[in-house]
Amino acid sequence: MSASSSPVSGDNQPPEATDPLAWLRHLPTLASAAAGINEASDAWDAVSDSLCDADGWRLDDEVYGDGKVKRDAEAWKHAEVFLDHGPEVLAGVRAAADGPDYVEGPISDDLRRLRGIDTTLLRAEELRHEWDQVMALMDGSQPGSLQLYQERAEEHRNSEGWHYAHELSYQGPALVRVGEYLADRADVEGPALAERARVALTRSSPSARGVLPASPPVPPASHPPPPGRSR
Repeated sequence: MSASSSPVSGDNQPPEATDPLAWLRHLPTLASAAAGINEASDAWDAVSDSLCDADGWRLDDEVYGDGKVKRDAEAWKHAEVFLDHGPEVLAGVRAAADGPDYVEGPISDDLRRLRGIDTTLLRAEELRHEWDQVMALMDGSQPGSLQLYQERAEEHRNSEGWHYAHELSYQGPALVRVGEYLADRADVEGPALAERARVALTRSSPSARGVLPASPPVPPASHPPPPGRSR
């Protein structure tokens, strides 16, 4: 799905966006996407060490590079699912959660994990939009050169998108867990949540980029990864 048809694209909201409970239907899809990102990451980590020597240096740059390209492509595919459905779920969650949920209780930790997800989704959506623009510029090129350029552009997009996919690998499950916990509350208070969800969705749209909260800094790892590792 292109940026122009994404649920974060402002005025052209899908009809179900007017249903305050519509976001609940996306929870299984997001759960599957988060699992897919983690599976791609785990599959790469399982073999990446074997492609490096004892000091962490690559044994074969081409084989190692091909492995990362495969990981990045698979992860980006699942990250796009979050671009398509994440903003609506996030709006529904924020409409259903109340003040005490953020302070204590079973979802307080997960709500804190979501502090930077706005920025993650926004930057990933910008990357997808840039990709759409590049492909539009290439429209009309010779088939052979178009395919070659598209493959290289996809590889670049996926490589840049790995950072956001990696963040969604832990922000995504937190969003799903919060959504599942709040599902019963949303079902009871559905009519009263409609306007709150609409406002939250508007705030997460590209037109509100200037007011998005900054993503909290990622804490440094206790030990730097060896040169061959993906993280």
